[in-house]
Amino acid sequence: ISTLKEIFGIASDEHEAAMVKYSRLPKKRENEKIKAEVVREVAYCRRKQHQAAMQYYCALNALQYRKKVAMLEPMLGYTHAQINFFKKGMELVSKKMDSFLSSVSSMNQSIESQLEVEAEVMRSSQREFLSVDDTVYMPDHDQVPVNRALIQKAGYLNIRNKTGLVTTAWDRLFFFTQGGNLMCQPRGAVAGGMVLDLDNSSVMAVECEDRRYCFQITSPNGKTSLILQAESKKEYEEWICTLNNISRQIYLTDNPEAVAIRLHQTALQAVTPITSFEKRAEGSPNPDRAKPGAVTSREPQKPPSTLEPEDLIVPGTPIQFDIVLPASEFLDQNRAGPRRTNPFGETEDEDDDGASDTHDSLLQQVFAVRFLGSMAVRSGHTQEVIYEAMRQVLAARAIHNIFKTTESHLMVTSSCIRLIDPQTQVTKISFQLKDVTQFAAHQENSRLMGFVLQGSDWIDEGEDQPSFSVFVFESNTEGEKICYTINLAKEISEAKKNPEALAQLMKSMPLTNDGKFLLLESETGDTAEAVGADELESEA
Repeated sequence: ISTLKEIFGIASDEHEAAMVKYSRLPKKRENEKIKAEVVREVAYCRRKQHQAAMQYYCALNALQYRKKVAMLEPMLGYTHAQINFFKKGMELVSKKMDSFLSSVSSMNQSIESQLEVEAEVMRSSQREFLSVDDTVYMPDHDQVPVNRALIQKAGYLNIRNKTGLVTTAWDRLFFFTQGGNLMCQPRGAVAGGMVLDLDNSSVMAVECEDRRYCFQITSPNGKTSLILQAESKKEYEEWICTLNNISRQIYLTDNPEAVAIRLHQTALQAVTPITSFEKRAEGSPNPDRAKPGAVTSREPQKPPSTLEPEDLIVPGTPIQFDIVLPASEFLDQNRAGPRRTNPFGETEDEDDDGASDTHDSLLQQVFAVRFLGSMAVRSGHTQEVIYEAMRQVLAARAIHNIFKTTESHLMVTSSCIRLIDPQTQVTKISFQLKDVTQFAAHQENSRLMGFVLQGSDWIDEGEDQPSFSVFVFESNTEGEKICYTINLAKEISEAKKNPEALAQLMKSMPLTNDGKFLLLESETGDTAEAVGADELESEA
């Protein structure tokens, strides 16, 4: 048994080494020959580990069986010896004692025969397990479909740890979920410890160091994040779906499995999106055309009498999952010459109207957001259309496994709303504040918010008619803060028309030294957006 234990340990170490080599396979420069050799090595090590484990466990079970009868045989012989030794006291030993000894002997024989049958069944099962094909042991060859309704998950993952300022290392550890917590147990440890609280956390796929099947878990406050790597595509998708289900706190309901299945079925009934920008012309208006000064607002239409999903959004409406800056606009904003950048996302080479509009704005606030999607809607004056658009965008992302998002800066001023690339400070898209007809935060997930933008479509008679699009964002904090800022910007925009109303509004709100409205807690971690020449320090 000690020898089998050592063999099992050696096989386990070889399997771990083979898995490390498999995890390091590159995704971009993939060599089929090297990949095939590594896969065969993993399969061989798994088969060897499985066979060593079977022999080790069979030896342990056989030892347990022998322990059951090891004490009976010596006691039985000792009893017979005592009977023969005390022949003179034979009258004290009654016939009941003889019957008892005979029953014990027959019981011992029946136990031995039963154990022999069980040992034969165990050996046949072992032969059956060892006769399977090598594809069973190969990684990323799962035949079972992905289960997206899980609320518990356990398995080995690779976690990226920092070893220096710019260097990282990957460790293979055993992870499992317990309630709303992600737990980790290193190899050889007696018990696991908590790694991260999953409530209201975000999970998304990421590209990391040319490794495949990587995803990132970010805490609600955005300060803690983990990058993990799964062994196969099935494990990768199940981990992301399970962690997303846990982050919604489904495990706290009375029947969490049924709730998870119902949410998955609801997602399957949602609209099927298309991600091609060329196909957007077939359906709804392009949300990128809502540029400053491009269109004028129209009279608000009456909301529909019923609030069915078909009345709010046309079935089959395409969904845009990302905003790509056109090459011409990127070159215009980055043409030759010195370029000045500041925390507000302004540039020296912007047009005079936009620069003066931003400089004279009484309100400037920046929020760290992630664009989730946009789609055309039928009505633009009810919050229900925003909630329905959020549901369809999130459902479409879940169905098509679109988890990757890019962080941007959403700047709200008293005249417009701009989406800025935090790396290049280039404006991706800009919306006139007067074209924003409705805005709201999600009723259950406070980090989701959206707004309705009004545009215009040209019809055959040469006239334009109002059109509406909903833009959905995810913020690092509560979406109510963004809605409050947009509402304040609209109040300032309306108050500009009446000097008395503007003066009254400025009296009721805190102002900075340069006369701008003061909003605390800049989410981007930079200097507060409302700070003037005195460079006040924000609470962040």
